Amino acid sequence: MRRTSPFFMGIMYTLMGLLFTYLAVESVEDTIWNFGTILLIAVATFDFGVAIRMFSLNNKIKQLKNK
Repeated sequence: MRRTSPFFMGIMYTLMGLLFTYLAVESVEDTIWNFGTILLIAVATFDFGVAIRMFSLNNKIKQLKNK
């Protein structure tokens, strides 16, 4: 079985973060301070954070392979 690369996972988490950000922007009605919008932005923030960690992990793996 082949493992999924951190770079691919970083791209997937970035796309999910963009999707949740879009959904949060579309869910705003009168104000942004409702539960649904804040929940969507929190999930998007988590996704972007994980994507950054995946990209940095990919860079560390590449550096170790080059040594």
